[in-house]
Amino acid sequence: MSTPETQAPEGIPAATVVIFRNGPDDGPPEILMTIRSREMVFAGGMAVFPGGRVDPADFELGAMMGGPLEPDEAAHQIAVVRETLEETGLVIGLSGEIDASKAQAARQFLQETGELATVLDHFGWELDLGQLTPFARWYPKNERIPRVYDTRFYLANLGTGAVDIAADLSENTHLFWTSAKGALDAAEKGDIKVIFPTRRNLERLALFSTFEEAKAQAEAIPVRTITPFMEDMEGKTWLQIGEDLGYPVTGEPLDSVMRG
Repeated sequence: MSTPETQAPEGIPAATVVIFRNGPDDGPPEILMTIRSREMVFAGGMAVFPGGRVDPADFELGAMMGGPLEPDEAAHQIAVVRETLEETGLVIGLSGEIDASKAQAARQFLQETGELATVLDHFGWELDLGQLTPFARWYPKNERIPRVYDTRFYLANLGTGAVDIAADLSENTHLFWTSAKGALDAAEKGDIKVIFPTRRNLERLALFSTFEEAKAQAEAIPVRTITPFMEDMEGKTWLQIGEDLGYPVTGEPLDSVMRG
């Protein structure tokens, strides 16, 4: 049964990013995924996209930005930039003199200070949030899971993807590039585990043969908050989402769903 709306837990603000790079031999694009440490309370041992909760410092920096983005939205995008650098060593959503050695130094500096603003000041970089495209927003407030995150998903593109990545070995134990279909195949074989939102997003991402196709669909479908709901069908309880959100698969039997 769904949790009554009046008892729904307050969502923890979070943000995550699907980072694309060109696939080999003109194949489908690859996306970056990470295996979360089994010790993590939420999605321990699961394959997910880079990201995490929005910190107070992200909200502070977002409120200082000005420009076209609402401060709350800016804070979520800033969190994506910060978490990606911290978790993977990749620099996205920033502009300035950036190379591999500076990215490595910035990652270490961020891990020491914990705030993106100090990194920007230290390296003379600026936020360039136009590199991020809003893709989705998931808030499973009706589900009985240890922690409920209100998570905004974004897209970003590395193009050639000729970059170094390394897991932080605290929250994440492994980073890997794969096509969306490759990740789904690995999940079917049991090589990786994915929770319900990740599986649905992989199925959506598998529709696209280029980053540009993914971006075009994301821009054509307004982001609305997705709250999965229970529905009884053919003698089984299914976990479902809406039919008009851009997802080719909108439900799964509850007894097969992996949760956080």
